[in-house]
Amino acid sequence: MKSNLKYNRIKIVLLEQERSSKWLSERINKDKSTVSRWCTNDMQPSVETLFQIAEALNVSPKDLLNDLFVQENS
Repeated sequence: MKSNLKYNRIKIVLLEQERSSKWLSERINKDKSTVSRWCTNDMQPSVETLFQIAEALNVSPKDLLNDLFVQENS
């Protein structure tokens, strides 16, 4: 069963920077279909690769991850 959780924000950061998944795949030397699967959250990059992506996009690795545990303010 596929989870509906969006663990990463790679696609969002790429859109914010007006860059493509193809650009990212070339920049970090990964297959474009793999990067596409990260962008759709069908699979997740390794921690090492997440740091490479962050470096390529000039952002913090934390900026590439969604907050999974949101606390409601009372």
